[in-house]
Formats: sequence, structure tokens, C-alpha cells
Amino acid sequence: MAAIVKLMNSCHAMNCRRAVVHQFVRSNWNRDWKPGPYPKTPEERAAAAKKYNLSPEEYEPYPDDGTGHGDYPKLPDISVESRDPYYPWDFPEHKRNFGEPMHVNVDMYGEDRFDVSLKPRYSLTRQVLSFLGVITACAVVYYWFEDKKMFRPVLPKQYAYQGQTHYTFEPAS
Repeated sequence: MAAIVKLMNSCHAMNCRRAVVHQFVRSNWNRDWKPGPYPKTPEERAAAAKKYNLSPEEYEPYPDDGTGHGDYPKLPDISVESRDPYYPWDFPEHKRNFGEPMHVNVDMYGEDRFDVSLKPRYSLTRQVLSFLGVITACAVVYYWFEDKKMFRPVLPKQYAYQGQTHYTFEPAS
């Protein structure tokens, strides 16, 4: 933090814009957001649930399999599209409230991203069969026309009187 203050003071001395430095400070990652170690005792589970504003009954951490999630709660996969648009959210552009824990894959479940509750228009079998049908049709057409080369049919230029000069660059006599 001291380095950032020195940078801000040097920018002031050099008469440069301080907004860039403030933007850097504002968007920096906060070490307080780092998840703690995996809770092993019921007291640690209760403390972790309180840390993430959850009741101990609904708190369930990710399994300790080495992915680094630590005591972060395993939240259900609910995308932003599935949330109520008429609820008075604290952050309506993200449809979330202040202090609400975010999903580990929050960048994947945004309103302009993947929607887990969306029912696909076509089944996966139909999608795969359509893809294979189009690729097969392209391959058949390609191999069918492989020996039939396409080119512009051009013949030698035809003149009215073959063998005579029709123009010259010699001066007229």
C-alpha cells in the first residue's frame, strides 16, 4: 500500500492524472477475500458459515481435493438469468445483494453468459445428427466434384481475317 501512496505522490509531483492510480487501487484484489483452510471441526465450519453469511445448516464447503477452494461454500448452480428481474436487488445489473456469497464460477453464470436452467431447443442427439449430416453432405459433394475441375472456358481470340494485321503503330503515309 505504501508503494501505491508513493506512486500517487509522484504522479502529483509530475502533474499526471491521479484517476488512473485510483482505478488501479480500486480494482486490486483484496487479500481478505481469500478463502481460509478447509474446516475440519464443527467450530471451524460454524465460523466459516458466519464468514460467508450462511447458516451452519446450509453451509457446505467444496471437497478438499486440492483445487484450492478451501472453506468457500459450495453454492447451487443458479445463473443470473434465472433470478427474479423484479426483485429490488442491491446490484440490479448483477442481480445480487450486498454480502451475498458469489459462486466460484461467477464469471460463467453472468446474464450474458451460460444459463444452466435453459432447456435446449433441440436434443443433443438431434444436434449431433444434424452436424454429422451437414459435414457428410459437404464431404460427398467435395468428393463427387473432385475430378470435375472448374475453370473459365476461354478460347484464343478470334479475328475477322486470320493472318492479317488489323492495327499498326507506324505513322500513316
